[in-house]
Amino acid sequence: MDLKERIDADIKAAMLAREKDKLNALRAIKSAILLELTKEGGQGGLDEAVGMKILQKLHKQRMESAAIYHQQGREDLAAEEEVQGKVIEAYLPQRMSEAEVEAAVRDVITALGASSMADMGKVMGEANKRMAGKADGSAIAALVKKVLAGG
Repeated sequence: MDLKERIDADIKAAMLAREKDKLNALRAIKSAILLELTKEGGQGGLDEAVGMKILQKLHKQRMESAAIYHQQGREDLAAEEEVQGKVIEAYLPQRMSEAEVEAAVRDVITALGASSMADMGKVMGEANKRMAGKADGSAIAALVKKVLAGG
């Protein structure tokens, strides 16, 4: 069962269970998937990597919105965004711990023979490929900088 089929099935289940917040999050995912499938130049299908990118983007948007709402004292709106973020997170692969990310970054640096900040682009490209969906890009970048700077 691909991502689109899973979302459709879960939408039906959420409707039957009358889970409003879950339903809103699932509809947002379905909307983003449909936009991707119908955009100009699309392949007509949704591969796993594109699906994960969509989910990561939606999750990140929800978490950033929740943080802004917390800053503004709008706890009601923040709670709604956090609930939707948790629903979206359930479809993402298990996140790597910081220690696992650092080990993977060191492995990439060793494999590529990188030794200075000039190699950061090469390292980031490979690290992002290896850890796609499992680690946040900004966390990967911070660890690459730390390790290449001699940390």
